Amino acid sequence: MLNKGLRDQESIRIDNVLKTLLSIVFVPKFWDLEDKIKIEEQLKDFGLNIQSLIDLNEADLITHLLRCHLDWNQLEQFADFLVIASEDNPFDFSQKAIAIYKYVQQESKVFSFGINSKIAAAKANL
Repeated sequence: MLNKGLRDQESIRIDNVLKTLLSIVFVPKFWDLEDKIKIEEQLKDFGLNIQSLIDLNEADLITHLLRCHLDWNQLEQFADFLVIASEDNPFDFSQKAIAIYKYVQQESKVFSFGINSKIAAAKANL
């Protein structure tokens, strides 16, 4: 377990990585080499890369992200990244995003209409 100070620092670090990932993929376009490199650099902070995102199944990805100390909100943001990264790109991470959204919805014990609508939107894009 992390103590409060380390947990806060870890949370800030994770938030910064997620903000950067979301800013890279926010504008829909085909990924070029520069975008892939930027994404790979940020995913490295979670011990991931694009190929590992492709290879990991949903359950293993969730377990991996939990080991990286992502909280519910951060898991939701990572799923948001996966959905946005799937638009107009050669990779489709929508199923993984849906699994993360469902996990957050179930395990946080709090029903969120926002997450529910994100699940519906991600399913519509399949």
